[in-house]
Amino acid sequence: MDKERIERAVREILLAIGENPEREGLKETPRRVAEALEEMLAGYEREEDDFTVFSENLNETIILKDIPFFSFCEHHLLPFIGKAHIAYIPNGKIAGVSKLVRTVEKHARRLQVQERLTREIANELWEKLQPKGLLVLMEAEHLCMTLRGVKSPGSIVTTMEGRGIYEEETARNIILEILKK
Repeated sequence: MDKERIERAVREILLAIGENPEREGLKETPRRVAEALEEMLAGYEREEDDFTVFSENLNETIILKDIPFFSFCEHHLLPFIGKAHIAYIPNGKIAGVSKLVRTVEKHARRLQVQERLTREIANELWEKLQPKGLLVLMEAEHLCMTLRGVKSPGSIVTTMEGRGIYEEETARNIILEILKK
């Protein structure tokens, strides 16, 4: 990430809105914003993570609920914040739960739309785990809807991607009932 370029851009934004970037409270703002963006958008740096799987002969659904995440709306550069839920039925392979969390985080820490984010996570987990079934459900509040536009705080966007047996409505509905608890 080109932090110096970000600092120059932030300085220009401050000037464009009528602020003085040399004012005491703003002198360090361009640097701080560049450092914050480097951390919050670290998903670009983590294209290929070590995704270890273990051989296990299991046929029961594994569910990881309430994975906190945040991402940035690529249309307004404002965050959306929520929880991801992952369910899968192994097909001879399982992943450590931290790998599931890291997969969510890697894809979320990029400029995104929630629909694509859900699909990217599902695609990666489907490829790496090759499960019998996979369901990724994401729920988030979008600050671009809270702070501007329709100003609708508390509205939650829910997106879902199912693969394998979770493409079938009955199997998917069973998992959705479990996630509601």
